[in-house]
Amino acid sequence: MRTVIQRVTQASVKVDGKTVGEIGKGLLVLTGIEDLDTDEDIEWLCKKISGLRIFDDENGIMNLSVMDIDGDILAVSQFTLMASTKKGNRPSYIKASKGEFAEPMYRKFCERLEKETGKRVERGIFGADMKVSLLNDGPVTIIMDTKNKE
Repeated sequence: MRTVIQRVTQASVKVDGKTVGEIGKGLLVLTGIEDLDTDEDIEWLCKKISGLRIFDDENGIMNLSVMDIDGDILAVSQFTLMASTKKGNRPSYIKASKGEFAEPMYRKFCERLEKETGKRVERGIFGADMKVSLLNDGPVTIIMDTKNKE
């Protein structure tokens, strides 16, 4: 699994002009899934994301997690995160899982994040043409990949 995590002051996702997910201060988590991903990948990512200390404390130091600030999470599936740009200029999405595998994994990921944080995770609609709006705070953007845990 590959995620792009953005600290935001607000974020929303629309499908067909209708808002389907919206948060205030918290994290926008774009999520890409490949066939090699497992429940262990979901568990590792959710623990890392929920405990990621990227919010400022009273001294202006990034020392607080989304849970510490009682922040929100918006998770959006994004197969293009699995793009390979090794050859040519047209990305290959061969590593991105098909819907029959990726959609249940995305649901498990969101459910696990809810369990980890004790809060509802707002979501996009899997496979839909989504319009994501955000106000990146900082900006702070973190990339995590379960196949390259650095």
